[in-house]
Amino acid sequence: MQLRKMAWLVSALVWWTPAAAQDLDRAAPESVGMSSTGLQAATAALQEHIDAGDVAGVVAAVARHGKLVYFEALGRRDLQVGDPMPEDAIFRLYSMTRSITSTAVMLLWEDGTFQLDDPISDYLPQFAEQRVFLDASSPNLEQTRPRQSDITVRHLLTHTSGIGSRSSPIYRAHDVRLRSIDLEAMVNNVAAMPLFEDPGTRFRYGVSTTILGRLVEVWSGQPFDEFLQQRIFEPLGMTDTVFWADGERANRLAAVYRPDRETGELRPYAIEQVPFTERPSLIEGGVGLLSSVTDYLRFSQMFLNHGSLAGTRLLSENTVALMLENHVPARAMPIGGGYMAGSGWGLGFNVILDAGAYGWPVGAGEYWWDGSSGTRFSIDPEHGIVTVIMAAVSPSRGGGFREEWKTLVYGAIEAK
Repeated sequence: MQLRKMAWLVSALVWWTPAAAQDLDRAAPESVGMSSTGLQAATAALQEHIDAGDVAGVVAAVARHGKLVYFEALGRRDLQVGDPMPEDAIFRLYSMTRSITSTAVMLLWEDGTFQLDDPISDYLPQFAEQRVFLDASSPNLEQTRPRQSDITVRHLLTHTSGIGSRSSPIYRAHDVRLRSIDLEAMVNNVAAMPLFEDPGTRFRYGVSTTILGRLVEVWSGQPFDEFLQQRIFEPLGMTDTVFWADGERANRLAAVYRPDRETGELRPYAIEQVPFTERPSLIEGGVGLLSSVTDYLRFSQMFLNHGSLAGTRLLSENTVALMLENHVPARAMPIGGGYMAGSGWGLGFNVILDAGAYGWPVGAGEYWWDGSSGTRFSIDPEHGIVTVIMAAVSPSRGGGFREEWKTLVYGAIEAK
């Protein structure tokens, strides 16, 4: 009990630091209909996961009605170094990169650069003659058939292109995706492989978004990272969203851990051969970005605000509304089992269609996604809430720390 009181005291001290409120105006939870006591319970639960060795440390934030009502940094950034988790810690986003890349695509769509149903071979001709595996469950390069339709930009945005995932055994066997090759080379590798099925016939979560990053370069005439910096990060004040952490940022990069198979104790784990502390050859729109909770909170709040933040309009309200519709065709639904059976996919986000399929609280019309090393964000128009939570653990479950935390955060919403 004494340890929990100490955790709450540390929580209170973190809350009042200026850094926690530097991007959104801070407000007392009660002023936006939330309970401070309930949010303290959410913090205590995170601390228990840290004490249990599920994660080394975590940073989490909640904004409601545009006000920051919760911001916590707990545990350790690096267990070997022993330093505390800083509020401005930087984490590997992995799949949360995809929402940012999709936003870049939609900025160029607003510019009139392309149409959503354009064949991507109009811009990347190496995809014009791509074939399809005869058996997607046992792909064989010698057993293929002609493709029945073209991959469109919309297919890439919704993971219905027929392109596989970076963990596909046949992709791994042929080194389709390596951080040591550049983006153009990876796109050529993907185009040289057959599709797993015809475009538009199945949801297959994969490297489609990385292809979008290359399209951004073709459409804009800029390197992908420069486009993101100019059109998204600078306008939104996202100062710590980068493809690699060098200089002082390297000292804020959270170390990734994996539980030991025998003891369960957290051990350092290198997910990638090319570390995130040096510039990779592959500037990857699917899983390549690093970011902080504060930066991603700003990005998420912009969407909850229908495309604007702090007087800066990034996207039109109509474009945001379009991005949040389910664009997966009926014949490709449902897109998975478990909670995914209650989900659709918009233009860059998992969109919730059936809240009853979820084992944690979600709002009507909520959209969200997470990353494979312990990050997650959610944007809930019904309750006016944005949540962002980041840790560094692989596999990302971490004892269910994200689900329990969100359950307790929503438990802190006071009845009207």
